[in-house]
Amino acid sequence: LLVGTGDGTVAVVKDKDSNFKKTKKVAKLEGAVTSLALRGKGHQFYVGTAICHIYRFKFAEFTFELQSTCHYDVVNDLCFPRGCSDILATCSRQDIRLWNTNSGQEVLRITVPNMTCLALAIMPDGKTIISGWDDGKIRGFYPESGKPKFTVENAGGGPVTALAPYSDNSKMVSGSAQGNVAIWDVPERQQTKNPTYLTKHSALKEHKAQITRIHLRKDDSECVTSCKDGSCIIWDLLKMQRTQMIRVNTLFMNALFHPSEFQILTSGTDRKIGFWEKFNASMIREVEGSASGSVNSLDISQDGTYFVSAGDDKLIKCWLYDEGECTHIGIGHSAPIIGAKISPNERFITSISADGAILKWKFPH
Repeated sequence: LLVGTGDGTVAVVKDKDSNFKKTKKVAKLEGAVTSLALRGKGHQFYVGTAICHIYRFKFAEFTFELQSTCHYDVVNDLCFPRGCSDILATCSRQDIRLWNTNSGQEVLRITVPNMTCLALAIMPDGKTIISGWDDGKIRGFYPESGKPKFTVENAGGGPVTALAPYSDNSKMVSGSAQGNVAIWDVPERQQTKNPTYLTKHSALKEHKAQITRIHLRKDDSECVTSCKDGSCIIWDLLKMQRTQMIRVNTLFMNALFHPSEFQILTSGTDRKIGFWEKFNASMIREVEGSASGSVNSLDISQDGTYFVSAGDDKLIKCWLYDEGECTHIGIGHSAPIIGAKISPNERFITSISADGAILKWKFPH
């Protein structure tokens, strides 16, 4: 008999005449064994574990190799390095993973035990992965090795739920579950004396609930923050003050600038996608983004012609921006979609969901 156990042991045991005595063919895997499947006549077999690892075993030698892996909990955020579509970064409970988007294989895994990574971004120069965690810390990592680069303690009071780096790599903006928005100086060279130190440039406090998204203009002069208190605020990052505020009876899940930077696109739990004028925060129009459930994610193509939305209805939708018409719908997720991003080369869309899935879609336009 082939047996898999809750502590990750895979073993061959004798039959009941020998009281199921264990043989020498024993192996230890990561995670509880949840499934076994023979291949052909049993010269090979596959083992699945509770942390989403699939191993392939050779029965004669009883050796194994990891075939595929994925997140085993909610995937909270995803991002591409600037201008690079071959690498995708995602984060979930206990870990950050880098993926090769062509092969679907995991390239790097950064693990922080017993913590959940809630926000993820890669500095535009590609030299640092920055991440926000539920213990209130911002952690920076080297993308080649995954080794820690810096840690910001108590980065905003409560879990860090949103991050956005400046395009010149000099600063980053963070948002917390308490509604605090903070700007941090990121040094060009890592200090050897105190590598965990980042200077807080300034703090912006007007939101009253969790910050869900921060999006900066290309010249880093302004940013828009969306919040679950029903407000989106446009901040002047030079004067460090609020310039405009959008208030609606919804929990905002996303807000971002149109590439022309004259308009803002928002989505939230009222299932609507809102188009707003940046100059005076007046509504231009509103479209029904979903028939059921919150619209959690938005992303716009680089020329601003198309945008993508996704949410609790488990559908990916592609829209024409100017017409406000949905042109394509993608069906494939089996749980609410947390985020969706158009790849930098605009060949495909990547989406993440609450059941740990990462799906790659062909960009229809």
